[in-house]
Amino acid sequence: MFICIKLYFVIKQFKFLFYFGFLITIFSCARKGNPDGGPKDEDAPLMVTANPPYKSVSFNEKEIKIYFDEYINLKELNKNLVVSPPFKNPALITPQGSPSKYINIKIIDTLKPNTTYTLNFGKAVQDNNESNVLENFKYVFSTGTYIDSLTLKGSIKDAIKRKPDIDISVLLYRIDSAYSDSLIYKQKPNYVTNTIDTTKFEFTNLQKGKYLLLALKDATNDYIFNPKTDKIGFYKDTIELPKDSLVLSAISLFKEKQPYIFKRGKEASKGKIIFGFNGDGKEMKITSISSFPEKSKVISKFEKDKDTLNYWYTPFETDSLNFVITNGKQIDTTTIMLRKKKIDSLKINSNIRGVLNPRDTFFLETNNPIINIDTTKITLIDKDTLSVKYQFLKSKKENKIAFLFDRKHSNGYSMEFLPGALSDIFSVENDTLKYSFNTKKIEDYGTIKLNVINSKKSNLIIELLTEKNELIERKFLSSSELINFNFLLPKKYVVRAIIDSDNNKRWDSGIFLNKIQPEEIFYFSTILNVRANWENIENFTIN
Repeated sequence: MFICIKLYFVIKQFKFLFYFGFLITIFSCARKGNPDGGPKDEDAPLMVTANPPYKSVSFNEKEIKIYFDEYINLKELNKNLVVSPPFKNPALITPQGSPSKYINIKIIDTLKPNTTYTLNFGKAVQDNNESNVLENFKYVFSTGTYIDSLTLKGSIKDAIKRKPDIDISVLLYRIDSAYSDSLIYKQKPNYVTNTIDTTKFEFTNLQKGKYLLLALKDATNDYIFNPKTDKIGFYKDTIELPKDSLVLSAISLFKEKQPYIFKRGKEASKGKIIFGFNGDGKEMKITSISSFPEKSKVISKFEKDKDTLNYWYTPFETDSLNFVITNGKQIDTTTIMLRKKKIDSLKINSNIRGVLNPRDTFFLETNNPIINIDTTKITLIDKDTLSVKYQFLKSKKENKIAFLFDRKHSNGYSMEFLPGALSDIFSVENDTLKYSFNTKKIEDYGTIKLNVINSKKSNLIIELLTEKNELIERKFLSSSELINFNFLLPKKYVVRAIIDSDNNKRWDSGIFLNKIQPEEIFYFSTILNVRANWENIENFTIN
């Protein structure tokens, strides 16, 4: 009896130890990924093998399988994958959207003979657990008997902006008997790489030869230059490999100025027609070949930041109007069918909200051209209710009226427009308008004193801009000079110098077919932080 009881307790003890050990095993398995806050997996996945092998020669396969040491995901494959030379028909790559230990690539294209191909996955290959990236993973093969091994490195910049765009395609076109500059508009390059999220680029596995080097901000990612949508940059000299393995000067990306094309005209509202165009329409003129009543008024003005010329006229009864549109030597004609539309009501806005800074001009902006201004119905008084004399100027380019007066610091002003003070082309008058604003102390503003060292005595355009690229002031120099930017609001500013090669007082873009580079722009090395009642004194050397 005693032996049986003892045996019973031994069995119970054994069962307890068994279940306890089993539970420990389960819990340790459940916490395998990061037990007790242990080290996080920071290792990128690794390629284990590939079929056909990496850097295969005499390649003639239609399918490639690449195996990894852990489960991976392909993230943003279309953005990251760069195939060089590019396939005409994209390869089918699976799986996408689910983790896998391999990548399967089905080649649909006909491969070129004696060519080394590189499939650069960029940042697409990531492990499944922690999204660790296998940076710039490449699969390389050759349809010839050896792997090409030449390289080319360089950088890109934006012709205008301080910070260049990312994700720039960089292209190489072989210069041989079949080459012409028109190829970039219709044919994919021989080699392609991408800056992804940097300003640097690198080609690998290149053949010996002469090449045209291009950069594209490619809107459609087809490696074909479309001047309407794409930015372009080109290296001024022919690249010759293996001699030119490093491009010392950055490729400057720019948007080509588009040739002028008249699009069409249409009635926007009663008495207003808009004429659309593309390109440079600064010499564009509209002439009616329809008969207008004797006292009709006609005004045309370009719309700001749009390729549109607005044309206002005193309405009269007619079904259609005929126009001749000229721009330099180009002549177009158009007929505008008129509908029973309404006249736009007069809308008036002011640019000042509360504070009139020394650099500001108080103006009113209207949707319709103002024809008459009755100054007897306009008053300007200061904070002591004293009358202030003013002058007004009507802009020839925009529907704006500037009001100029001798302002004083630390003062308040009020400007009132009684009904009928302003009358537009349709004889529509304003309602009562009242605007109040203040001026601040002179000590509330800062100054930048810039010593421009123009060693080559180039024609320079010095521009002061905000961090958001808004123009504050522009100055023109042809020698070294100390220039002042006064009455600046306390904030951060950017200074740049444009080399005005043709001295036309504006920046000019480039033209690829004429091999004209955009005019160079140099940015001051630091962003200037202007404080109230403070002078920033800087030297800006233009080499």
